[in-house]
Amino acid sequence: MAITLGAVTLPGDLRWADEFAWSPLVQQTEYSLTGALIVQEAVKQAGRPITLDATQDGLWVTRATVLAVQALAETPGWSGTLTLHDGRTFTVCFREDRISAEPVRHVAPFEAGDAYTMTLKLMAV
Repeated sequence: MAITLGAVTLPGDLRWADEFAWSPLVQQTEYSLTGALIVQEAVKQAGRPITLDATQDGLWVTRATVLAVQALAETPGWSGTLTLHDGRTFTVCFREDRISAEPVRHVAPFEAGDAYTMTLKLMAV
């Protein structure tokens, strides 16, 4: 099953590189004037990073896909729905470093079907 980002279809085997490197809890600790430790915890409301990686194991995307994602990434204020291959959905926007892509083999002139490695940097909002 494929992954979709807005109206763009991505390969279903993109790797969610930081899926387990995030905690939904935020914690703040400080000491009171008496020396007691005060611990406050809450659930984060948004901001979970979602990095989709197509740079390992020969996983490639087409130049046409890179251009379609780049068009989304260059739209100010864009947010949309990310649907993963397993059916989970997230409302996401691009993080500041947005997208990186490199041709697997540099050939000029470029064609829509040329193979690229790509990394998408999104966050849940």
